[in-house]
Amino acid sequence: MREQFLIYGSPLIEEEEIQEVITTLRSGWIGTGPKVSKFEEAFKAYKDSPYAVALNSCTAALHLALIAAEVGAEDEVIVTPMTFVASVNAILHVGATPVLADIDPTTFNIDPKEIEQKISPKTKAILLVHFAGRPCEMDEIMLLAQKNNLKVIEDCAHAIEAEYKGKKVGNFGDYGCFSFYVTKNIITGEGGMILTADEENAARIKMLGLHGMSKDAWKRFGDEGYKHYFVEELGFKYNMTDMQASLGIHQLKRIEKYLKRRKEIWYQYQEAFKELPIGLPANPAPDTKHAFHLYSIRVNKAIASISRDEMLVALATQNIGTGVHYLSIPEHPFYQRTFAWDSDDCPHAKQLGRETLSLPLSPRLTDQDVKDVIEAVKYILSKENELIFV
Repeated sequence: MREQFLIYGSPLIEEEEIQEVITTLRSGWIGTGPKVSKFEEAFKAYKDSPYAVALNSCTAALHLALIAAEVGAEDEVIVTPMTFVASVNAILHVGATPVLADIDPTTFNIDPKEIEQKISPKTKAILLVHFAGRPCEMDEIMLLAQKNNLKVIEDCAHAIEAEYKGKKVGNFGDYGCFSFYVTKNIITGEGGMILTADEENAARIKMLGLHGMSKDAWKRFGDEGYKHYFVEELGFKYNMTDMQASLGIHQLKRIEKYLKRRKEIWYQYQEAFKELPIGLPANPAPDTKHAFHLYSIRVNKAIASISRDEMLVALATQNIGTGVHYLSIPEHPFYQRTFAWDSDDCPHAKQLGRETLSLPLSPRLTDQDVKDVIEAVKYILSKENELIFV
């Protein structure tokens, strides 16, 4: 057993971003300012996108993308049931109705065949999630969208680096939404970004992200003199700050380095666990770039003689932190009460949600950390009949 608990999703923070935050504090400007603009420019260059707007979360990005896509009451949005609740909640916050399309049990991504079955006259958009960093089947999804005149919003929270057939995810649909939460591939603590190819949409999203005002605070109080603002729309307080961007501009410089390390660990797990009685994630598809955000195993008690929840407890007793990505959306009481959803409506997501367990996967992990994770998993599965769970 490890002496110290291995925190799941602990980020790697290096000296450059620490010093950048100190510089920002000393500058007197810690709100939305020049460093946010610098981060936006760097991010859109990395993603080969014409426009990028930094926000305070991916949730905010999803919400504003739906507003910009003019999704509202009476509209339906098709979405995966295997996602964090933010994907569904953003749809509800614009007054639309989420419609769940089940996942492919191999890729864990939304199944285009299921999407096609759920399209109705009320369908306005598809909100897809590139689960664990694996790109969705974008050719099929975009064909469906074009055929049915639907907007496409890509939830790329797991997939900053991902590519599909040479094109970077977040650029296929009308909007690409990204997360820099503390467990993500690069981090700003809290933070998000939205990509779009449309200049007017980008300008509107930026305005909506700061109260619907025509000028942001940096422009109003900058050294060019005071600028009057006008409230053009009912907006939100979704802006990113220079404090957050101070982390992001340096994290982004190391994004491929961090990806390389996560990829190494991911494949070490694949090799170490291949003979164990657990389900492993599918290898990356040809002609794609996987972002290797999660390493999620599947634990089925009938096969492994231990349940997923028992495995979570057992790993914690070995000082290994874990995550669950995710309990499927129809399992949550709020959505059951609101929509009368039954978990059996999405059987693949239901089964995955009850079996999935994510192991630590971070560039911060040392070789010894990785070895400890592997040894703990093997120990538990070899000793399962001797373990007592309460």
